[in-house]
Amino acid sequence: MKILGTGLSGLVGSRIVELLKDKYEFDSSTEDITDKNAIQNRIRNSDASLVLHLAAKADVDGCEEDKELGQEGDAWKINVVGTQNIAEVCSQANKKLIYISTDFVFDGESKEGYSEEDTPNPINWYGKTKYEGEKAIQASTFDFLIARIAYPYRVNFPLKKDFARGLIERLKNGQPLSMITNHVMTPTFVDDIANALNLLVEKKEKGIFHVVGSQQISPYDAAILICDVLGFDKSKISKTTREEFFKGRASRGFNLYLKNDKIRKLGINMRTFEEGLKEIINQ
Repeated sequence: MKILGTGLSGLVGSRIVELLKDKYEFDSSTEDITDKNAIQNRIRNSDASLVLHLAAKADVDGCEEDKELGQEGDAWKINVVGTQNIAEVCSQANKKLIYISTDFVFDGESKEGYSEEDTPNPINWYGKTKYEGEKAIQASTFDFLIARIAYPYRVNFPLKKDFARGLIERLKNGQPLSMITNHVMTPTFVDDIANALNLLVEKKEKGIFHVVGSQQISPYDAAILICDVLGFDKSKISKTTREEFFKGRASRGFNLYLKNDKIRKLGINMRTFEEGLKEIINQ
């Protein structure tokens, strides 16, 4: 199968290509997705039957700065208009679309975490624009798959540090860390995202899936776990709250725990953060 992808050079996309290049022929689109004619011509003229849409403005605080610009800001243009452009042409050309979304579409107020059936309610501009992208896809008449991911991390990617490698590097260098205790996240090993997408494609699944790790954890506990697994000094880690840490920045919800029961029932196993760290050591 041939897959036309946007954002294939990024943290997640590049690893998907590395791991699945023997199974699929990947064609990377470098067109500006906000240029409707350019991106629609690219997709329409491609012989790929599936479009994997990863391109986004994903800097949460950078998106928040765009909020006052509304629909004239880059966050809206890229995450909403760009996605609308892709959804429209996939519907016309009868191509399946996989859209990579985020845990930030939820407000974090749930005590139990979130399943795919829960209604999003984003509390920052990044989450708002990604949710508008989801709605644009759901309003179209074609096969789609929305894969929500959260805090992706991997072994190596020189162009960008993910949260796990950022913590590992600072702890390795003996630098102090002030870590949030009142925020719950679901870290996701990128290799597992690639495996899950492969199986979802093979099974011809459609709809919304939480493609996330199998452990809910606070940033503070994540840093402690990194010390336990990699043998770093825990005394360098202190506690803070998200109110202090994110003061003057985009709001973050308390409990952004996404449940992955739906993909687990399909036989797709996602690693816990501890298992992912051990795999990083192996690799």
